[in-house]
Amino acid sequence: MRRRASLVLLAFAVFFAALAPLLRWYAFPRLAKIPPNQYQETVLEAKPATLLDYSTLKAEKVDRITIVQTLKGNVEESEKIERSAGRDVVVWDALSYVQGPDGKMVSKIPERYIFDAHSQDPVHATGESVDGDAVNREGIEFKWPFLTEKRDYEYFDAQTRTSSPIHYKGTRNFRGMDVYYFEQTIPWTKVPMPKTMPIKGITPEQITKTGVTRWYTTKRMFWVDPVTGAPVNGEEVHKEELRNGKAMGMSQDTVTVFAGHVKMREDYIVSIVDQVKSQRVLILLLTSYLPWGFLVLGGGLLALALWLEARSRRPGEAETVRQKEPEPAPTPA
Repeated sequence: MRRRASLVLLAFAVFFAALAPLLRWYAFPRLAKIPPNQYQETVLEAKPATLLDYSTLKAEKVDRITIVQTLKGNVEESEKIERSAGRDVVVWDALSYVQGPDGKMVSKIPERYIFDAHSQDPVHATGESVDGDAVNREGIEFKWPFLTEKRDYEYFDAQTRTSSPIHYKGTRNFRGMDVYYFEQTIPWTKVPMPKTMPIKGITPEQITKTGVTRWYTTKRMFWVDPVTGAPVNGEEVHKEELRNGKAMGMSQDTVTVFAGHVKMREDYIVSIVDQVKSQRVLILLLTSYLPWGFLVLGGGLLALALWLEARSRRPGEAETVRQKEPEPAPTPA
């Protein structure tokens, strides 16, 4: 009876020991994915800020500039790309909408971001774009990979349409969470005019013909949950200028279009932190809690199986069995 029990326990020990790596290396890449229909809205503010008044063509101080960023999953497009890519793909139609203190539109930049649902690596397909311009992204944007590492990553900048390193600057505590802090600085770079201008009747082509150019620099900061790869906070020290402004009748050759320290609004920080805390438990179950738990359980079952097997073979019991066996009858002479 003990031997039978030890064999059953041994079978369960092997099962759980084999299940542990399967969860981590087989199930995790297939189950931990960004849903294709995800929708997310984030509101950021710069208080105070400097903004160009297009009626006077002068930069003025304002109380607030609001930036609304939306990410909307395009399920139909993702299914089309998946058929040719042979993997799970997410298509985000993103929009960065900037409005002044009066609620009027300052600029809006649409994007289409196509990436692998698990690794977050960019997937190059028709439609990948920024403000209507086709791009070929390298590196990440908006989100870090699951199980983010303590290293630099290539991060795509939508204004310059280029990628450059975003540097890991250490581990910090943010709202009770241990997060990785990343920082990227984009030096002054000439960038395209937005396709949608804040004044009706004026096109970017008309401004470009005057010889006026648009320049941009920013210091980008992210606090990232290393388990889910989701930023729980983001800030930018942002500045844009129009140069050669006198060619368009401006009083100065260089005029600030927008300058300010952009921060995520408090209510959105609270919401994102709560969401990330719930999601990270699911990732930890697949990568840590269950695999290590099954390994410990398998080791315990193996030890119990060996103990039962050893008890079933104790010398004392074998000797007792032999003593109880009747002696064979003597052979007649």
